[in-house]
Amino acid sequence: MKNVYSRITETAQQPQGLVLATVTGTMGSTPQKPGSSALFINNSLIAGTVGGGIVESKVQEYAGKCSLTKESAYLHFSLDNDITDKGAAVCGGTISVLVDGDPLSSLSIFHEMKDSLASARPGVLVTKVIEWGEPHVMIRRYWVTAGSDIQLPDHFKERIKHEVESILSSPGTMGYRELDLPVPGEKQSTRFFLEPVFPLPRLVIAGAGHIGRALSHLGRLLDFEVTVIDDRKEYANPENLPDADHIIIEDIGEAMTKIQKDDSAYIAIVTRGHDHDAEALKTCIGSAAAYVGMMGSKSKVAKMHKEFIRNNWATEAQWQEICTPIGLEIGSKTIEEIAVSIAAQLVEARQKTKDKR
Repeated sequence: MKNVYSRITETAQQPQGLVLATVTGTMGSTPQKPGSSALFINNSLIAGTVGGGIVESKVQEYAGKCSLTKESAYLHFSLDNDITDKGAAVCGGTISVLVDGDPLSSLSIFHEMKDSLASARPGVLVTKVIEWGEPHVMIRRYWVTAGSDIQLPDHFKERIKHEVESILSSPGTMGYRELDLPVPGEKQSTRFFLEPVFPLPRLVIAGAGHIGRALSHLGRLLDFEVTVIDDRKEYANPENLPDADHIIIEDIGEAMTKIQKDDSAYIAIVTRGHDHDAEALKTCIGSAAAYVGMMGSKSKVAKMHKEFIRNNWATEAQWQEICTPIGLEIGSKTIEEIAVSIAAQLVEARQKTKDKR
């Protein structure tokens, strides 16, 4: 999980002053969408974004105040009127931002989320907001997975559970939700924000050489959970692969047989030689992986193509599903440029997978 919530668990031992800001609603043209979050420590941005530029500057300024008081607030900005910068162009919409002045009070919830996602179980972060004098609010959070209970009064529980089930059954289509639920016997309603959080897509890189290392860095920046496989300890180590979430030191072909290849898996084969490429690729043929790409010159790819067809390791249709030579054609020459071309192709494949769901 690479989002600002994971950073909260990582920074829990740091000095006080942690503030979490989340875009909860927008109208018209705005720099970010609901669910976008930023994490601040003592008025310094350390992760995420609520839009950058003037909007984020205003939120950051307010976060600095909240870091001292631990009070939370619900802020609203009109990008036509409230946000100006000596005539600078503005988007023209409205944006609402929830500023949590004490996210560490929900630390156990963020740990639940982290453990759940590590087990490939998606869920919904439910944030309950009670206003107590504009712009101040009280915040309580819950982590809800499919079939789990939620400690809320019955008049809230059933509606929240129904919404959570709806969100989790339609990943990528419903997104962030805001609910205003009536309280029996009271005029004031209670506001809930529901944010779906899914396990990250998995980038599996076969080969820890120069390109594998560069690609692992880009994969982390692009919000993949990165696994790198190589049989050489001098390459497959944290010093060489500081951005990898998982490093596997094992025969590449054998290790690849153990990799789960469903539609959350994106596999890049960038090993040091023909034999290792072939062994890695064999394990991917006919799999449900969202993406399989293999590096190689056109002559090498043509030779391997014939070999796979001749030995019945793949049908022609299965071979055509492999992205090889790997990467988008951008005229790349250097290691870094090649890694960028592969990363761009991964982003393209990931979006196509989202569109299918």
